[in-house]
Amino acid sequence: MPSKIEKDAVTGTDTTGHEWDGIRELNTPLPSWWVITFWVTILWSVGYWVVYPSWPGLNGYLTGLFGTTNRTELHQSMEALRAERAVFTDRIAALEVTGVAADAELFAFSQAGAKGYFADNCAPCHGTNGVGNVGYPSLLDDDWLWGGDLEAIQTTLLYGIRADHDETRLSEMPAFGRDELLETAEIGDVVQYVLSLSGRGEEAAAAARGAEIFVDNCESCHGEGGVGLQELGAPNLADAIWLYGGSKADITEMVMNSRAGVMPYFEDRLTDAQIKMLAVYVHSLGGGQ
Repeated sequence: MPSKIEKDAVTGTDTTGHEWDGIRELNTPLPSWWVITFWVTILWSVGYWVVYPSWPGLNGYLTGLFGTTNRTELHQSMEALRAERAVFTDRIAALEVTGVAADAELFAFSQAGAKGYFADNCAPCHGTNGVGNVGYPSLLDDDWLWGGDLEAIQTTLLYGIRADHDETRLSEMPAFGRDELLETAEIGDVVQYVLSLSGRGEEAAAAARGAEIFVDNCESCHGEGGVGLQELGAPNLADAIWLYGGSKADITEMVMNSRAGVMPYFEDRLTDAQIKMLAVYVHSLGGGQ
């Protein structure tokens, strides 16, 4: 309830006349420095309305005396940067990717520039510096499903793998178990044969039976002895590099249900010069052929 305004006996400050449950509110003024700062911020905001774009209108907005925004300044700086880099990017666009790699100046420019492209577009799947992960190939070894030379890497970047592009690289492994193409026992035998290719077979008799099944069902893609065929994107089964894991359980799952990873295509996302730079960078990581 409102009460009369009086001085507080303890602080000597006037009260506001408001009281709640016997507690009276003091009429303590704000510090002068705070009030001054508050009014300065108001004046500062008015200044912003005048010099920078501010209030919207029916046919646009107040553009301000400066006639610019941070976005405008960013676009201008990016255009200036592109013009500066055009000395190199125009040369890269005019050359084959092998020519870019052979030119020391363009190679160095590609290395510096493509690190950012790789971090933005490739590292989320292939890992920092291309170390790879389960289901995402390492770019540091010599095991390349579709070839690891400069032209092959460029093609993969342009069109992707199993991507939504007419020129995408496409391969498909049958699901031998799920689609009932092989019996469970036959799958077990062919898994033993595949394990034996890298010296890990556990059952010689099963591996011998699996060798015949492999010839009939797998060799046309994976090649004789399971060494792979890059023309078809079929992996080498005789080395120790496995995209989805190389244990018995992993291989069995693969034969039973197949796998089909997807890599997006970058033809519409990156320029021709940027793709060539990225191909040169990926090739230089250590696994390029």
